[in-house]
Amino acid sequence: MPIAPNFTSVLSKDWEINFTQCAPNGFLKYTDLCNILQLTAAAHSEIGGISFLDMQEFNQAWVLSRMRVEITKLPKWGDLVTVKTWINSLENSRSVRALEMHVNGEKIVGSETFWAVFNTKTRRPEGLALPFNHFELYPEERATQEGFSKINFNHEKEIAFEKTVFLSDLDIVNHVNNVKYLEWCLDLVDEKLILNQKIKSFEMNFLKELSLKDKVIIHENISENETIFSITKEDKTSFALQLNWK
Repeated sequence: MPIAPNFTSVLSKDWEINFTQCAPNGFLKYTDLCNILQLTAAAHSEIGGISFLDMQEFNQAWVLSRMRVEITKLPKWGDLVTVKTWINSLENSRSVRALEMHVNGEKIVGSETFWAVFNTKTRRPEGLALPFNHFELYPEERATQEGFSKINFNHEKEIAFEKTVFLSDLDIVNHVNNVKYLEWCLDLVDEKLILNQKIKSFEMNFLKELSLKDKVIIHENISENETIFSITKEDKTSFALQLNWK
């Protein structure tokens, strides 16, 4: 699609939180929070002419490589939230995008995301084939207090769960959807911590693809203020998640 007439380098989009997105406590699930952030990023890329459909003409797609989310509080069922997004950097095969969620003018969530251009046929990263110079960049406007980092998962850990990848875990790029990794790990957390909104921030590193019927092991390392999960296939780490507690 061509660049939309209403294109702007900073996009604000409203979403109403519905009951299918909420946990039993009536507040937005962490997984659905990530879905809303990703859908807002997709909406911005669509009006900017670098959407999934645009990129598929060149067998390309944006894939998430790293993501950090800092949470003051979660919205609840019926809230109207505004998600604001802009790009910190965009060059060749990679982009850093910022996102914020607001309710009634109050910022409640900030996120920094790192995206890579991925060839869906060769399954390799490559330079973006579409023009992008019309996006104004805002390198100094950060949405989080801390930037994303490389999670240290090379320490003592226990096997928490073994799993096989099913069709329902895959997305349109034919690999495990980024939110599925988060869902698998949060299912292993004490539910009281989730329902009482004890997560202060979380960070995800996506390292290697997982595909249909892959058999994986979920590892867990728990300390006082953080929990680190890693997911491995044949002893190689595909994903890491760090949860920081209030």
